[in-house]
Amino acid sequence: MTIQTFLVSLFSAMLINNVILSRFYGICPFLGVSKKIDSAIGMGAAVFFVMLLATLLTYPLYHYVLSPLNIPFMDTISFILVIASIVQLVEMIIKKYSASLYKSLGVFLPLITTNCAVLGVAQGNINSGYGFLESLSNTIGTSLGFAIILFMFSCIRTRLESSNVPKAFKGAPIALITAGLMALAFMGLSGLLG
Repeated sequence: MTIQTFLVSLFSAMLINNVILSRFYGICPFLGVSKKIDSAIGMGAAVFFVMLLATLLTYPLYHYVLSPLNIPFMDTISFILVIASIVQLVEMIIKKYSASLYKSLGVFLPLITTNCAVLGVAQGNINSGYGFLESLSNTIGTSLGFAIILFMFSCIRTRLESSNVPKAFKGAPIALITAGLMALAFMGLSGLLG
């Protein structure tokens, strides 16, 4: 894999095929944690760490354990166990070193275990037949894209809180409209790299 291919894969996963805006994975933390910028940054960092570790562990698990034993159908269960273990580790680290972030993330931190973006990337790398470096590139791009979109959305939502939004659109309705507009804007990037 050349550096150019690595970068194209990275930017494609980050911007063009963004998991939140094009595949609609990870909508729960996207809408739930994006009310505060600090929480969005913390969640983006946590998802980045979990997604990266999940790929680093699930790729060899699939190729060196499940496939040779002729049980590749056990990938979903195996991957969920790996992801749940990583999330427990991240939760303990955040609780120990940043109690305020732990408190602000609340229930959304353990929900990373069932975040379909994390599992979707791990399984997508396998299903697409990516090699290790391609999987790594896709994972880094996807997790950075997740963090960027979460941060952008939280900045917009913070700004909307102080804006004169009609009463019927305050809260979740304007958030969903904004998410739809963001998805449309990012659709405009399709065909940019190819």
